[in-house]
Amino acid sequence: MNFTFTDDEVAFQDAARKVSSDVLKGNAKHYDQSGEFCSESLKALGELGFWGMNLPSQYGGVDISSIGMSLAVEEVAYHCAATCSSLTAHFLATDSVLIGGTEEQKQELLPLCASGEKLGAFALTEPGAGSNPADMRTKAVATDQGWHLTGTKHYITNGAHADFLVVYAKTDEALGHKGISAFLVGRHTPGIEFANPEKTLGLRGSHIYEISFDCILPASSLMGKEGSGFATAMEVLDAGRVEVAAMSVGIARAAYDDTLGWSHDRVVSGKPLCRHQGIQWMLAEMHTQLEAAKLVTYKAAYARDSGQRVSLESAVAKLFASEAAAKITDNAVQIHGGYGYISDLPIERYYRDARITRIFEGTSEIQKIIIGRAITA
Repeated sequence: MNFTFTDDEVAFQDAARKVSSDVLKGNAKHYDQSGEFCSESLKALGELGFWGMNLPSQYGGVDISSIGMSLAVEEVAYHCAATCSSLTAHFLATDSVLIGGTEEQKQELLPLCASGEKLGAFALTEPGAGSNPADMRTKAVATDQGWHLTGTKHYITNGAHADFLVVYAKTDEALGHKGISAFLVGRHTPGIEFANPEKTLGLRGSHIYEISFDCILPASSLMGKEGSGFATAMEVLDAGRVEVAAMSVGIARAAYDDTLGWSHDRVVSGKPLCRHQGIQWMLAEMHTQLEAAKLVTYKAAYARDSGQRVSLESAVAKLFASEAAAKITDNAVQIHGGYGYISDLPIERYYRDARITRIFEGTSEIQKIIIGRAITA
């Protein structure tokens, strides 16, 4: 592994840092307090090509490495984790098409996704099927008209804001996970019903929805081969967990930077907080956890760039980085004292935003199962 970043990776990181500082930073508090969807910030990223950073140039993407992508995701999360969540949810949808779609589907849809014209959503989770997708009840039945899709999905990021959804459904219930297929579904397809966006602890500018389906889809909506959906989803989640790790690093770094600065400025008992040994130890732990989280994240991105499956590496990165973000943001609140608990400062937002990283795209417990099975196989 060589963590000396290339000129292209550094330039891409710098570009992400600039748009995040210029646009996302100013919107983050508003989105958090109003609950408004992060459309303006997403649009700014789309106009600069960041919606396509997971895609190759043949489909309109920017051909950046996974390490370069992780650096950019980190910068977006540093200033607005809600926008980062919606952006990476879009990647789950476009990765699904890239991995599991037909060439015609890729050519037709992905350039529009890369340019910021079409936003995607990844519809896998259900009210009764989260950690185990094989428990899903959404189904698609072949008909003379195409496919009859019925069922309910839950916690779907971007949901009603997306132009299209990649919906996973059982096409052969007798086959279990081998009977799961993926479908491209337009937002305005008759028979789709979106509930109101959920009220959430954090990431309030990134809306999640419950979505009900009773739709007739054309035969061409099937992505790739029937029964290939589960394999596609698992490969997509492998990649997505690297992005969650990078997002966790971005949130943690923001909390650490703000807290380090605060510890120099805040005076207690006649000297700055950072001159008290107890605070120094807390900052030392935060620094160490952050540096380690970066390394496991970059290692997973490096492995992803090699083209190999990254189930183990992405699970390690996601588990460690998300748990580190929880500890770092908690210490950030503690060091800020009462100021960390009020919304005048972004510290409590970092704390709330970080909490979901231990849950979505596979809980910490699921990551331990993945890791445990891999190292004992």
